[in-house]
Amino acid sequence: MKIILSLLCLALACQAVIAAEIQDIKLNDINDKPTSLKAYSGKVILLVNVASQCGNTPQYKGLEAMYEKYKAKGFVIVGVPCNDFGAQEPGSAEEIVKFCTDNYQVTFPLMAKIHVKGPEQHPLYAALTQDKNIPGPKGDIDWNFAKFVIGRDGKVIKRFANRVQPEDADLVKTVETALGAETMGAK
Repeated sequence: MKIILSLLCLALACQAVIAAEIQDIKLNDINDKPTSLKAYSGKVILLVNVASQCGNTPQYKGLEAMYEKYKAKGFVIVGVPCNDFGAQEPGSAEEIVKFCTDNYQVTFPLMAKIHVKGPEQHPLYAALTQDKNIPGPKGDIDWNFAKFVIGRDGKVIKRFANRVQPEDADLVKTVETALGAETMGAK
């Protein structure tokens, strides 16, 4: 029994370390200012690799609607532009912001463009894609608009494929459950 409890405690400690590591990984925001996911501590995060010239680009509309609906409850979407798939995000930071604002009225935070796969893969995406314990698709990001739901505690709750729309029932339920469960737990 002691061995089982020890192993359980070790597993929980490892999860806490992974959550802390993910939150501490350095990123730059769209204005090239240093930040990390720790800037959103205490919030439920939907992390999405985005692109302006992709068949999935219209998801920006649903993402913005989701952000507007839940942001007052402690929800944030963090868009991470990437040009790894078919060169579908070739623009500069200024062009990305203008595109997102003019076409989809995006108000959620955007980060600086990074690589989400390949030899120049950003450490955040290396950590996320190598963690086999995250429910959902496994391995490398396969296209733009892959999604990760991260709880208020920094632990990744679930990964969703790129074609999963922001209105998808499972995605919405995952976000609502994270918001509700963790809000109730904070009381």
